[in-house]
Amino acid sequence: MANSRKQPRVELEAEAEAESGPSCSRSLSETVNGSHRFTIKGYSLAKGMGAGKYIASDTFAVGGYDWAIYFYPDGKNPEDNSMYLSVFIALASEGTDVRALFELTLVDQTNNGKDKVHSHFDRALESGPYTLKYRGSMWGYKRFFRRASVETSDYLKDDCLVMKCTVGVVRTHLEGPKQFAIPVPPSDMGRELKDLLSSEVGCDIVFDVGDESFKAHKLILAARSPVFRAQFFGLVGDRNVDKVVVKDVEPFIFKAMLLFIYSDRLPDVYEVMGSSSMCSFTVMVQHLLAAADLYNLDRLKLLCESKLSEEINTDTVATTLSLAEQHHCPQLKAMCLKFAANPTNLGAVMQSEGFKDLEESCPSMLSELLKTFASGDENMTMLSGKKRTGSTIGLDLPADGSGAPAESVNPNGRRVRRRL
Repeated sequence: MANSRKQPRVELEAEAEAESGPSCSRSLSETVNGSHRFTIKGYSLAKGMGAGKYIASDTFAVGGYDWAIYFYPDGKNPEDNSMYLSVFIALASEGTDVRALFELTLVDQTNNGKDKVHSHFDRALESGPYTLKYRGSMWGYKRFFRRASVETSDYLKDDCLVMKCTVGVVRTHLEGPKQFAIPVPPSDMGRELKDLLSSEVGCDIVFDVGDESFKAHKLILAARSPVFRAQFFGLVGDRNVDKVVVKDVEPFIFKAMLLFIYSDRLPDVYEVMGSSSMCSFTVMVQHLLAAADLYNLDRLKLLCESKLSEEINTDTVATTLSLAEQHHCPQLKAMCLKFAANPTNLGAVMQSEGFKDLEESCPSMLSELLKTFASGDENMTMLSGKKRTGSTIGLDLPADGSGAPAESVNPNGRRVRRRL
């Protein structure tokens, strides 16, 4: 969950003269940044929950702490009469005096770049980072946006809202004196091997895949894949073979697999198929996962699992769950089951095309999905009986939804205890 935002940092240097010469140290303060994208589907059905009732995102980790987004469709304040949407970021793990910067973004779903951004990062020099005292402490806006304005805007599409939250946890550490060092450039072995593949210099094997052919080097393939090693240099292999017909892999997937073998990097879909490709990155990675399992490319398989876990949604989760079961990916399988069994997602998942295929190809997954759903429902029942406390700071935004705070709910900085 790395963030490209330029990290603010504060450096303090101190020097002292000693008998052996000057010494120095440096205190370095910087932020560890991370982001989370939270999609609220079925917004119209969430309305009417009542003021103070919220929908929570899954927890996400930044800077060694867990965080969550709380979305109040009817607002947090009863006195606002459900005229505003309220959004808060909460510390969801144990912590004391956690200092952080925050940013909340309401995404423009027409891709016109008109996202509504409310950022604490831009005001860091004015008021400094915000301090959260303990688990349940919050930062956010009670009057995040006027509800009537959102419902007639491009932020709401297909009854869906998309929020993005960025957290920057402040870290400070002391650096001692550093010795002079000779800079060493990063390894470029992957680029050089990839150039060797594209130039076809020294190639000694040709793969016929569908109506396409690919040249490669037996030794490089054998070093990367136990399957190729056995095929070319094993007891039953033929080291003199110069052509192999591949029937179980699509040509563009085989090309993507070769690019990974030579570069140790997951290629993008345009690198494999060109700018005219109609194939999505998710579909390519789904097929590439199957190929990685076929040729025992463990690192590629894990890379595909990681990317597919980031792309889980109601349209893809059933297909990804089926792949995870067929190709023995327990972590990815568990994530898919957790997402699909969420009551918020289950209805849409069951209406997807992938779910129909899942019923036919992996009927055992239906019972596991039911068990996961039942387990989640039981946990929610147990949690509802527990009492938790937290603190909240709210900022009111102008009625037109502009980014500048109009008035602080707690101008004297008092913390208000609340029940979660």
